[in-house]
Amino acid sequence: MAQQSRNGRAPSVKDVAAAAGVSLGTVSNVLNRPAVVSTGTRERVERAMAELGFVRNESARQLRAGTSRALAYVMLDGGNPFFQDVAEGIENAADAADLSLFVCNSGGRAERESKHLDRLVQQRVQGILITPVDPDAPHLAEIAQRGIPFVMVDRLSTAGDHCSVAVDDVLGGRIAVEHLIDRGHERVAFVGGPDSIGQVRERFQGAREVWAEFGRPAEDLIHLPTEALTVSEGRSAGERLAGLPSRRRPTAAFCANDLLALGLLQHAVTAGLRVPDDLAIVGFDDIDFAAAAAVPLTSVRQPRQELGRTAARLVLDEATNPDHVHEQATFVPALVARSSTGIVRR
Repeated sequence: MAQQSRNGRAPSVKDVAAAAGVSLGTVSNVLNRPAVVSTGTRERVERAMAELGFVRNESARQLRAGTSRALAYVMLDGGNPFFQDVAEGIENAADAADLSLFVCNSGGRAERESKHLDRLVQQRVQGILITPVDPDAPHLAEIAQRGIPFVMVDRLSTAGDHCSVAVDDVLGGRIAVEHLIDRGHERVAFVGGPDSIGQVRERFQGAREVWAEFGRPAEDLIHLPTEALTVSEGRSAGERLAGLPSRRRPTAAFCANDLLALGLLQHAVTAGLRVPDDLAIVGFDDIDFAAAAAVPLTSVRQPRQELGRTAARLVLDEATNPDHVHEQATFVPALVARSSTGIVRR
């Protein structure tokens, strides 16, 4: 616990200098450029700091330097384990660079996202990473125009005026539905929404493409839109699927993320359906809960932490490298087949 000086204030740099018998410049060097201070002097100053309980004024340092020792990540949905894993990857990279990480949650609301960004600019963070509600929103362009290092996560930049990292969501949709076709399914539901989320649109696009390439009737790929990418919306989609006429009812479902798939699985089990015999299910993201489900869930895997680490590497390079070149990093998804589509791994 920090001590107070005799007049009741916290110990200052002047107090440390007086206690160590050195100049203010020497104390400053110990704090900012310790390599230029002799070992004996540095140890004497550090001992004085410890005895006084001195804590450097980081806010003052930020004002002088014009930036803080922190990155920030604005995630799209704090309740989704996918984004939590991405944040962990970012935090690991930030920690390795001796930086802190601010994590904000837009909750899928553009106005909340904009407020977070305004506050982060005021905090003078070294760089901002964001999974945006709308990648073309004007307030995102303003961040780049202010010269703040900025990386879009889980969405690719179309303009190329900032870095981005993402998985090929169209390909992910293709491999999910192709797997179901290979398993013999002739009617498949796509469960996901809202359409304002780019990842949902692209995963559905991939599903439609491969469905058409296999010569399947468009009406046999049934769209069950949802209001959010949540477990409860997955259960609601299950109710709607069960209410379809038997001749139109799909025998398989591709869900836009694992939370929807887990909700659909819950409804199916509660309704007495056999998974995968009555209904096969594929999710997307391959979060940890997918493998641990009552019926282990087939899912399209994204390299979640690697997305975060790569995004952090790019934003740090932009912050420190005058020769930085913007990069659009795309990762390839992979299908992980499990019991929910009839693949049993031993």
